[in-house]
Amino acid sequence: MNDKQTERVISALDELAIETPSWGFADTGTRFGKFLQDGAAIDINDKMADAAEVHRYTGCCPSMAVHVLWDFKDPKDVPSVIQAAEKLGIKLGAVNPNVFEGQLYKYGSVCNRDQTPREDAKAHLLDSVKIAKQVSSRYLSLWFGDGSNYPGQANIRWRKRAMTQCLQEVAAEMAADQIMLVEYKPFEPAFYHTDLADWGMAYLVAKAVGPKAKVLVDTGHHYQGQNVEQIVAWLLDEDMLGGFHFNDRRYADDDLTLGSIDPYQVFRIFHEILFFRWETGKKPEIAYMIDQSHNDKNKIEATIQTVCTAQELYAKAALVRHAELTRFQENNSEIDAEE
Repeated sequence: MNDKQTERVISALDELAIETPSWGFADTGTRFGKFLQDGAAIDINDKMADAAEVHRYTGCCPSMAVHVLWDFKDPKDVPSVIQAAEKLGIKLGAVNPNVFEGQLYKYGSVCNRDQTPREDAKAHLLDSVKIAKQVSSRYLSLWFGDGSNYPGQANIRWRKRAMTQCLQEVAAEMAADQIMLVEYKPFEPAFYHTDLADWGMAYLVAKAVGPKAKVLVDTGHHYQGQNVEQIVAWLLDEDMLGGFHFNDRRYADDDLTLGSIDPYQVFRIFHEILFFRWETGKKPEIAYMIDQSHNDKNKIEATIQTVCTAQELYAKAALVRHAELTRFQENNSEIDAEE
């Protein structure tokens, strides 16, 4: 590389910040069980210490996402957790509510036809907004397992309206500078229909919620062979891309380490983002976050591996010569553009 290219790469990496997930440092597994690790985090303090260690090695992971029910057993713990994070040199990042584990959510949370689970889920979302304000987090990160397993079981249109209304009410309680990230997933735990099954559904709900809501792209939440970078390009063009949950997949939502299966896809995603910036002169605010469950890999090492892979592929994307690429595209020079 020449000096100009080196400078471009260094500049790109200097601005790349990646958020680690608290749950990525704890013992997790699959529906079949989990393998325990001696070094796995057992509480929020362990998780923050592990996140700080990753940041110490990589220099680009200054914050850790939290899961409300898993990390804050008592809301009174929030101030002490903030102090502990500050001592470790990290910040608390995106706040993730949990409206999928409770027994009352058997038939859904905010989309449940029963008013009791709906109100419980809404109350938890509002509590999560309060926690996000306390920890000075800009992001409320939402994923719903709501859906149904059999044809005819659910009124899909009614559930769509219930979802939209609830998120509108939650957004009304958020601070002006906070962002609601709306995530989607094709299937699992529901297998006939999922209320937010793809980026289009998440986009429509986010648009209905208003300017505080944007779409969160989990790279593992797509059907086989789906063109994820095209989704990214469309959301960028609509100013609706809010963030990512990074992981890799072979079959479904496998939560494998980023780039372990398809590193080229990660490069293509980063390219679309940097190409958009070059072409428009705009720098979209995007939350880059990891969402992985390390069932057998060492958790800290796997997280560092993920971050280093992201940095490497982001650096490669930063080296694309966009002016030349644009000329090749305009002239339909396929091989030149691809190379």
